[in-house]
Amino acid sequence: MKITVVGAGAVGATCADNIARKELCQELVLLDIKEGIAEGKAQDMMQTATLLGFDTRIVGSTNDYAKTAGSDVVVITSGLPRKPGMTREELIGVNAGIVKGVCANILTHSPNAIIVVVSNPMDTMTYLALQSTGLPKSRIIGMGGTLDSSRFKYQLSQQLHCSPSDLNAVVIGGHGDTTMIPLIRMATWNSVPVSQFLNQEQQDKIVKDTMVGGATLTALIGTSAWYAPGAAAAALVESIVRDEKKLFTCCVSLQGEYKQNDICLGVPVIIGRNGWEKIIDFQLNETEQQAFNKSADAVRSMNEVLKTL
Repeated sequence: MKITVVGAGAVGATCADNIARKELCQELVLLDIKEGIAEGKAQDMMQTATLLGFDTRIVGSTNDYAKTAGSDVVVITSGLPRKPGMTREELIGVNAGIVKGVCANILTHSPNAIIVVVSNPMDTMTYLALQSTGLPKSRIIGMGGTLDSSRFKYQLSQQLHCSPSDLNAVVIGGHGDTTMIPLIRMATWNSVPVSQFLNQEQQDKIVKDTMVGGATLTALIGTSAWYAPGAAAAALVESIVRDEKKLFTCCVSLQGEYKQNDICLGVPVIIGRNGWEKIIDFQLNETEQQAFNKSADAVRSMNEVLKTL
């Protein structure tokens, strides 16, 4: 088994570190465009192998895609963050070029790879990856909802004073402060609806805090988060390579599901060896479906920018 992580920044390196520690592959390639960064971080991680007890071989590469040949799974984290004064269209334009180029280079050497997209704006970049590669839709997976759902469980655990691992809770829709939809009606604590333990004010606060989770961290640490995003991507990789059939919220191609077409958006899916294998219909109520449609409209407007590039 061989896995590649493209982008050796904080998110990519954290993802790679998680993959290595869990020994999800024999060979892990970390690739970056900046000279020496991937090689340095790969060497640093390899020097933890004897301390942490893993045998994964980690290889760093400066833009040499030949070293990624034969990868079974590829995680794309590369791209620029939005800078002060940069418009949404400018960000999409820059990152679209990066993601499209990465996909082309990856598939030249690994035509059978499953691609996990982390780059932002994630929903639009996932849609671009699908459109530009022509791959079967099951092999293009956007990570966003997996991270958002983990943040949702964290917020619930803070109010309930419980272990996040005892919670089941998902976020659907777009991966953005105004487009994600935490489904608190369906959230449970060891199978019991959380509404039995939380009043409406508490529930509303949890939903709000979840939606601004990324922005909250950016304000606190001065940059985008990396531990949870990296771990979220690695969790998807694990479910793929170990064929775990786990249920995650992922950004995938919708063709009639959840009443949407020609869009990649976060919905509950089963993740296994073939990529995403099945969309699970959560039977949204009218209010939730309206929120999902509104989220789709917002993401679709970002996708329209791709047509102008």
